[in-house]
Amino acid sequence: MRSGRGTAVVCVLGVAACAVSVALVITVGQAGIGVADVWRVVVARLGGADAGLTPIREGIVWELRLPRALLAAVCGAGLGLCGAVLQSLLRNPLADPFVLGVSSGASTGAVSVVVLGVGGGALSLSAGAFAGAALSFALVLLLAHTSGGTTDRVLLSGIAAMQLFSALTSLIVFLSADAEQTRGVLFWLLGSLGSAGWGEVAVGCGALALALVVCLARAHALDAFAFGPEAAAALGVRVRRLRLTLLLVTALLTAVLVSSAGAIGFVGLVLPHAARALTGPAHRRLLPVTALLGAVFLVWVDTAARTLLAPRELPVGVATSLLGVPAFVLILHRGRRGRSTHDAAGAGL
Repeated sequence: MRSGRGTAVVCVLGVAACAVSVALVITVGQAGIGVADVWRVVVARLGGADAGLTPIREGIVWELRLPRALLAAVCGAGLGLCGAVLQSLLRNPLADPFVLGVSSGASTGAVSVVVLGVGGGALSLSAGAFAGAALSFALVLLLAHTSGGTTDRVLLSGIAAMQLFSALTSLIVFLSADAEQTRGVLFWLLGSLGSAGWGEVAVGCGALALALVVCLARAHALDAFAFGPEAAAALGVRVRRLRLTLLLVTALLTAVLVSSAGAIGFVGLVLPHAARALTGPAHRRLLPVTALLGAVFLVWVDTAARTLLAPRELPVGVATSLLGVPAFVLILHRGRRGRSTHDAAGAGL
């Protein structure tokens, strides 16, 4: 399915699968809600006839499950998109959105607000996480710039920032948090969509739409990166500007998603490889398909995380890691046996 028509079919099927998945997962749970009930609630909230459900059941659909399912879709799509861009931009098939240290910075910001009371109550956990993510990314850019600004320097700077902010997070929790705060912070750090609301959905959708437009507009330049930055420059690509723009876009999108849902790993690592198997390496086809696959994937993983161990809830980041680690090992072995992974991302490690 590497032709334009085949990719269009995949995109249409992906959109349909995403819509059906969101509708179905809302019915999963102990409240006994059907797809027809979901439709009636949505129509009623958009100005149609009364849904005919009790306020509690209507609230379960509109205030709890629907925003959670939509935020899961947005997070999955955004993380997948960031992973596809970074794997090409950094020419590393094992890169993912957290390679820039954004997740660790967001964790430090969130912990600073919850445990240390930074902001004096004026900052929410999400706002603190976003501020920490922005600080971490600024540090990565500074380190990369002062050390030469090459692709490998960006990657190494991200690893350094990730370790630094992870250590700061652990230090803050160790020195200042009580048992209750520690449990709450750790649950959030492992990834959780339980506090999803319409505000987070709106912000996430806006950030995702902006990032998708920017990345698609530079799809041909990303294709040129498959041959290396020198070859891309010879083809007329402004390498430094492209790299800075896309690093900034992916970092900001990751910061928005992490501030809403915590750290959810392996989505941005694994899903781009699955999408390449369907579309090939051309980014105009790869990016939207990766986003759709990520959306469907995380919607169902989050549903499994909240229901399989009910009444306890498994952090969605733990669930994605349990699924992602075997896929990660498979990618490593594929890269060792052949050139498929290297061809898809442009180069080897």
